[in-house]
Amino acid sequence: MKILILGASQVGSTVAANLVNEANDITVVDRDVNQLRNLQDHLDIRGVVGHASYPEILAQAGAEDADMILAVTNSDEVNMVACQIAYTLFHTPTKIARVRSSEYLDFKQIFAQDACPVDVLISPEQLVTTYIQRLIETPGTLQVLDFAEGKIRLVAVKAYYGGPLVGHALRELPNHMPGIETRVAAIFRRDRAIAPDGNTVIEADDEVFFVAAAEHIQSVMGELRKLDRAVRRVLLGGGGNIGQRLASALEAKYNVKLIEHSLERAKDLSHKLNKTIVLQGDAADEDLLREENIDNTDVFCAVTNDDQINILSAMLAKRMGARKVMALINRSAYVDLVQSSMIDIAISPDQTTISSLLAHIRRGDVAVVHSLRRGAAEAIEAIAHGDQRTSKVVGRRVEEIKLPQGASIDAILRGDKVIIAHHDTVIEADDHVILFLIDKKRVPEVERLFQVGVTFL
Repeated sequence: MKILILGASQVGSTVAANLVNEANDITVVDRDVNQLRNLQDHLDIRGVVGHASYPEILAQAGAEDADMILAVTNSDEVNMVACQIAYTLFHTPTKIARVRSSEYLDFKQIFAQDACPVDVLISPEQLVTTYIQRLIETPGTLQVLDFAEGKIRLVAVKAYYGGPLVGHALRELPNHMPGIETRVAAIFRRDRAIAPDGNTVIEADDEVFFVAAAEHIQSVMGELRKLDRAVRRVLLGGGGNIGQRLASALEAKYNVKLIEHSLERAKDLSHKLNKTIVLQGDAADEDLLREENIDNTDVFCAVTNDDQINILSAMLAKRMGARKVMALINRSAYVDLVQSSMIDIAISPDQTTISSLLAHIRRGDVAVVHSLRRGAAEAIEAIAHGDQRTSKVVGRRVEEIKLPQGASIDAILRGDKVIIAHHDTVIEADDHVILFLIDKKRVPEVERLFQVGVTFL
């Protein structure tokens, strides 16, 4: 696939790094020569220097025969105009734009094909907000990922000493939860992936990914670890776009306080938010955290635009007694470093954004993609089409499907019914199939499985 990425900053660079190894022809456009040169030193891509929305620059980048344009510059306006130019002059089939401002996002009709033709809108701030909201709503989880419009969930938890299933084989799981079906998709033990089977024994500190119907998630978690008490008090550090969106999403259900450094911004937020208590100050101020009873806080979430402030304030909050702390971290090199220390969950906006992009890039009919383990693994929702003659999966039992090593079929949505997959489960046409891949390099093999033969009408 020939893809133009407009913008070589954090999001553009991360997207390029994820796509370049998947047999894609990648060209990156940016005005910063040094940024492009640095990217080309590390990746096999073509770089074009120039303004991303200028027709001449897009032509130089190869827009005339591009399959897709990803407009992810730091300017909403440049991204929108670039999609308009790509549609009008080059008839680019797929146009994806990063749009951050709610002033645009609140009026989706402006992105129609007869207006500003954007096929897919990406709002990293909204994606991160939703991601954090799910983590807060499901205490004790490391990740909560939705499939099949929320009917199926993939959840990552850390197994702790004292969990009913710790020290036992996975085949014993049905005995603990009669009437509730689940499947352990993968286990990561000391950062090494384990493809589980019935004889796999769960150990304390294992990171366990399991799939279940959304209503059964809490029951399954109770078998792997002691359930955390429900969240009541949330303290947010940072009142930017994410902080504001998060406070607005949480304030109806939780007791929310927000710390914002800028006095002017704090006053503005106090008028826009209904129930959130807005405090002007430094999220890493020990005295302020003590005054706001950080030791009685269930969740502290640092979401400023500064990685160092987020890391320091989250570590301080944890040391002072906050039950769970999260930090928004843009630099991928920091994520593994801090999550293994005092920070419970490090949130990478880039990985969250990439997950939403990948669903539009994957071959075959792929509805949802989640990038996991900092891009090393993936979970996919693919839709089965065709019949036994034209499809490699339809009409076949799971055990008959030639999945690549490290891949598993874990659940199926058939109509409105959630089916946890077993070896003898037969895939039917129009099934939404949930797969887990320990190694994302095997994704093309899965894509080919779900592509329909040429005789299919």
